[in-house]
Amino acid sequence: MDVARRRADFPILGRTFHGKRLVYLDSAATSQKPKAVIDAEGEFYSRLNANVHRGVYALSEEATDAYEAARERAARFLHARDPSEIVFVRGTTEALNAVAVSLGRSMLRRGDRVVTTVMEHHSNIVPWHFLREDRGIELEFVDIDEEGRLRPEEVERLIARPAKVVTLAHVSNVLGTVNPVRAIADRAHDAGALVVVDAAQSAPHRPVDVGALGADLLAFSGHKTLGPTGIGVLWGRRELLDRLRPAFGGGEMIREVHRDRVSYREPPARFEPGTPNIAGAYGLSRALDYLESIGWDELAAHERDLQEYAREQALSRFEGRLRIYGPRTSRDREAVLSFALEGVHPHDVASLLDAEGVAIRSGHHCAQPLMDRLGVPALSRASPYLYNDRADLDAWLDALAKAEALFRRAA
Repeated sequence: MDVARRRADFPILGRTFHGKRLVYLDSAATSQKPKAVIDAEGEFYSRLNANVHRGVYALSEEATDAYEAARERAARFLHARDPSEIVFVRGTTEALNAVAVSLGRSMLRRGDRVVTTVMEHHSNIVPWHFLREDRGIELEFVDIDEEGRLRPEEVERLIARPAKVVTLAHVSNVLGTVNPVRAIADRAHDAGALVVVDAAQSAPHRPVDVGALGADLLAFSGHKTLGPTGIGVLWGRRELLDRLRPAFGGGEMIREVHRDRVSYREPPARFEPGTPNIAGAYGLSRALDYLESIGWDELAAHERDLQEYAREQALSRFEGRLRIYGPRTSRDREAVLSFALEGVHPHDVASLLDAEGVAIRSGHHCAQPLMDRLGVPALSRASPYLYNDRADLDAWLDALAKAEALFRRAA
């Protein structure tokens, strides 16, 4: 991959901090945006800004056409059967909350079991806790092995009891583990369970085919996928969406409202109350165009090279004093490098690296059950993407060496 050419498409990467060029290694939190996406939002507000689905004037019709074209683009991105299976939301967090509320109102009863995993982001744990507290569902967690893979015997045991919903991340935002979603989905369906997939960390890095995955509902965020903030996608099988009551109420999502009754429109409208993020959807469409123009095979090869180089250099330079968590082979993971540097707290690591212009994440990464399982309070995380190269990883490792030396002198 010609990283220099790609980097030139991202204006923010020309910035400097503390006199150093920006080395952005926090794409698992949010990706940077190419100029084509930045320009798209400006273009919408400059040329197309009007509310959708409401006006009979030409500008509103143009805005509606652009919005629905973005829905069609998202459907192609996920290989969905029909654009009506695409619901625009603010992001994966809102999507998973909406799923939990809708399933709670439509299908789940006291004592029903929801199975998730210990590696989930809080967005795929907290909404189910709400149902545990308010509706009396049971919530259980699949454990991981020492390399951060789901334990197959745990999956089998917990699904077979049986479960009503199985919900899991396609890719862990901490470990980078790529979970065997299709195999789990097949077993869940055999047991009569629905399958909900968090694709926030997979959609930016690999093709997501909802049919091939065997999902019933799936979500991803635009801001991690080169797109704007505040826009995301919830996909659901149309026959399932037809059965679900909406999570939120307001304008546009209703067929009729009277003092004694209310009825809802067909999906996806019933799940999109109020004025949507039209400009965000327009920008997301451009982001998906940009991402797929790279080619999934080329992107995968590039990211595999980055994570293998990072692991090799870290082991060589730090001789066991730096541990990278998750599967050891790049075949089983994405380029999410959560690590611990011996003798230095993760927050200190992030602060010292910032002084060198290197941006990483530190903390529990909205995955406290996983931190508990790993026996750590927090980790540091470097997450390279398509605009990073080996030189960026060298800058990361050089900055880590400086941090370690500083703490060694202090000790």
